Amino acid sequence: MKLSVVIVNYNVKDYLYQCIDSVLKAMEGIDGEVIVVDNHSRDGSVEYVKAAFPQVNYIHSSHNLGFSRANNIAIKQSKGEYVLLLNPDTVVGDDVFRQAIAFMDAHPEAGAAGVRMLKADGTVAMESRRGLPTPMVSFYKMSGLCQKYPQSKRFAKYYMSWLPWDEANEIEVVSGAFFFLRKAALDRVGLLDEDYFMYGEDIDLSCRLLKDGWHNWYLPLNILHYKGESTEKSSFRYVHVFYDAMLIFFRKHYGKHAVWLTFPVKTAIYAKVCIEIVRMAIKKLKKSMGFAHDVVKRGNTKQIIFDSSKMTYTEMLKEMYANSGEQNLEYGIFHPEKGTLITLDKVIFKDK
Repeated sequence: MKLSVVIVNYNVKDYLYQCIDSVLKAMEGIDGEVIVVDNHSRDGSVEYVKAAFPQVNYIHSSHNLGFSRANNIAIKQSKGEYVLLLNPDTVVGDDVFRQAIAFMDAHPEAGAAGVRMLKADGTVAMESRRGLPTPMVSFYKMSGLCQKYPQSKRFAKYYMSWLPWDEANEIEVVSGAFFFLRKAALDRVGLLDEDYFMYGEDIDLSCRLLKDGWHNWYLPLNILHYKGESTEKSSFRYVHVFYDAMLIFFRKHYGKHAVWLTFPVKTAIYAKVCIEIVRMAIKKLKKSMGFAHDVVKRGNTKQIIFDSSKMTYTEMLKEMYANSGEQNLEYGIFHPEKGTLITLDKVIFKDK
């Protein structure tokens, strides 16, 4: 078998449906399998998608295992020469898998590859290419030097932003949203580190691949990534999980720097928590005063809706990338068979 696609889902059934739909179209002509691990969702995710995609392998968990453990369960059962770890809040182009496989076949030294991830407004996500967050790279990022000097190979290494977007290039960190792995490399370096509940595991695995002599690549292939739709970013738990993952990575790979790195990172955690306390208090106050939601000014925003029955995912992504330089755009994908319009922050149900 050539390819195993692993998707870990948690309470995002409509995004999962869209993701699987795009994956199965991209799998046409490829000897492969799709494995979905559901982390004890409460929205009926598996029942919702299983009726439409019975050919997918589903693994049910009785509790939330976290991203690393859930992926590892599926990886152990996978049969493919390549394993793709894919977020459920993504859409892949129809030709992405074939081109990624062709590249990896032609580059036997490649341990992993990432792709060009488009955000919901069509712009390119900077985290499509990253460097290892060494102490100095992290300092340049936190101090703002990375953003101020995007073409500097010294200051901008966090996002490696001097690299061209339309060419394949070696990078250091592959995003966990689309982590295309050679199974032989994974067998050598080991599975995802389960000390990471969520976040940081992709940086850790990328680092271990490089240390073992493998090369990580960025490929100019388009996918859409809603970026964290399946996570509760407003919760205190999210804040702690995210920053604790960074602490785990620093202690594991830069232990001698752990003492002086721990203080600023923990300070950032407490600052973020304080901000969230204020934000949630304001939101609660608004509700008590009769405001059910925040009012968002859209101004001159132009909304573009794609119809999945009339366009391929490749065509949608190509148009989004072509318009990435244009501001004030919003994209949505309409699925007439389900009567759903999926955007960045919501799912709208329409009459079929």
